[in-house]
Amino acid sequence: MTDPTLPRRAFLSRIATAGGASVLGASQPLAALRSLLPTTPLGTPAIITNQRLRPQWPSGVQSGDPWPTRAMLWGRADRESRLLVEWDTTERFRNPRRVSGPVATADHAFTTHLDLRSLPPGQTICYRARYESIASPGVFSEAITGQFRTPPLATAPAQPVRIAWSGDMVGQGWGIDESRGGIRMYDALRRAEPDVFVHSGDNIYADGPLLPEVPLRDGTMWRNLVTEAKSKVAETLDDYRGAFAYNLLDPHAQQFGAHVPIIAQWDDHEVVDNWFHDLVLENDPRYTEKRVRVLAERAQQALFEFLPIRRHAVEPNRIYRSFRLGPLAEVFVVDLRSYRGANSANVQSTPSRDTSILGETQLAWLERSLRESTAAWKIIACDMPLGLVVNDRIREGVRNYEAVANAEHGAPLGREHDIARLLHTMQTAKVRNVVWITADVHYCAAHHYAPERAAFTHFDAFWEFVAGPMHAGTFGPNTLDGTFGPEVRFASAAPTPNAPPSDNLQFYGTLDVDPRTRALTASLWDVTGKRLWSTELAPT
Repeated sequence: MTDPTLPRRAFLSRIATAGGASVLGASQPLAALRSLLPTTPLGTPAIITNQRLRPQWPSGVQSGDPWPTRAMLWGRADRESRLLVEWDTTERFRNPRRVSGPVATADHAFTTHLDLRSLPPGQTICYRARYESIASPGVFSEAITGQFRTPPLATAPAQPVRIAWSGDMVGQGWGIDESRGGIRMYDALRRAEPDVFVHSGDNIYADGPLLPEVPLRDGTMWRNLVTEAKSKVAETLDDYRGAFAYNLLDPHAQQFGAHVPIIAQWDDHEVVDNWFHDLVLENDPRYTEKRVRVLAERAQQALFEFLPIRRHAVEPNRIYRSFRLGPLAEVFVVDLRSYRGANSANVQSTPSRDTSILGETQLAWLERSLRESTAAWKIIACDMPLGLVVNDRIREGVRNYEAVANAEHGAPLGREHDIARLLHTMQTAKVRNVVWITADVHYCAAHHYAPERAAFTHFDAFWEFVAGPMHAGTFGPNTLDGTFGPEVRFASAAPTPNAPPSDNLQFYGTLDVDPRTRALTASLWDVTGKRLWSTELAPT
């Protein structure tokens, strides 16, 4: 059995040299990846066949949505084929368990999702996956090998926990420039060795086509890899699929997917900028399909196809969910897109369906789940910040707002009603040790909210940490709304708008919980791995 205290980097070094298997590791370029010779499910060497008959892996593998005894394993083939997986708790696969997975079909862009079950809690899980051709039975793809770690049980002895997060991928015209190292953030995150990565939204920029070349201020040229799907805005289901597939062309993305489990949520650019269901794109000539409700349905299907998300048994398109990471942490993923009312001036004095941003069902779930959680720290993964003013367009002469804040500094109005209710519920129920993590605004920051500075005072002080973009233009800082008493403790923004990824102003955050003191350390980092700011929070 794998030593649960074995450092992840040491483990990766060992697994990369174990047997004859190739791992999507840092030292191996994508074109050089090789793996075990294909074998039958019983391990007998297969006959070497024509390469054209063998299924291929165009997008690598991903793991995600980890539970103590389960995890999602994602893959994508290039033709109809069945996923076959072996997993073990050692890199040598001395006692592998074999699982026959689903068939990759064109109906789902040849993606597959396998919910691995009966896994041991708190263990490193090593896996190797292959596809077997449906048209040519007995013909296998090469094997891809990866690993992830299952969380310990809530009742297990405390172990160190590291959660990383960021968001905003391939936005503002900045795509994969192979001469500049591709999407370097994936490599930085893999090297950070988190137990889990929370993608805080804007997994793609469906509304952001790429140009082959973009001039930079220093006189050099950014040269994008451009695919057909990324040459225009996404409208069809295949367009949205192509936007997700684009990111996975990057070798760093595939290496990351094979090493770090992902917990994903969405924001607006998976569909179109600042979207809500009733929006109609009347004045955007790029779109032939003007109804955002239709675009959102297509985008959501592509999102579930291309990310390792476990479908809810009753609500298959539900994105909000929670993950217990042992006794020290629980992550609550919320969805500020699916249940919101239309963007507006956001100054309604009483709550209603129009002011909703969480929706009654999700809000009640979050209140209940936070009350019931026994984790030392409760982390709310929110796809938008609470107190930062995020402008939408002007409609009928009135400024509309995209997020929670409305630039008014008085009592809660509009969407602030949902947040005020949640904060007051947490105070009344004595829910302690809550932090919020988010992205969206394309810079990193640390905000402290306190009732003594606020217009609304019925809540306990808390922190919100902002990190991003992963690989997009850098902006900021935004203005703060004073309703909940936020104060900027740190911010790192761009000196000029839309700074390119080559300026190294790409950011991620980490939360580390110490099993001895139960203190949480929040840190903000840039893409080079430089720590910009941190603070240690003692548990209440």
